[in-house]
Amino acid sequence: MNSTEEIKLVQLLLARLERVSVDSYWAHRASGIRGALLKSLDELEKGTPAGQAHTNELISSAFTILTRAAREKR
Repeated sequence: MNSTEEIKLVQLLLARLERVSVDSYWAHRASGIRGALLKSLDELEKGTPAGQAHTNELISSAFTILTRAAREKR
């Protein structure tokens, strides 16, 4: 995945994490992952070498939280 695609994916995840209901069990975790993703996004946009493994882990965690929050909503 090139950096432009990664930036778009992180932006999408940030928007989705922001929409997790505050009443959700996952809201606190979503907030933490969102903060870390914001830092990674800043590094990506500046072209600063970010830890790729760390960014991939954050992306994976974001998808997990969004999936679980969606299941909880049902």
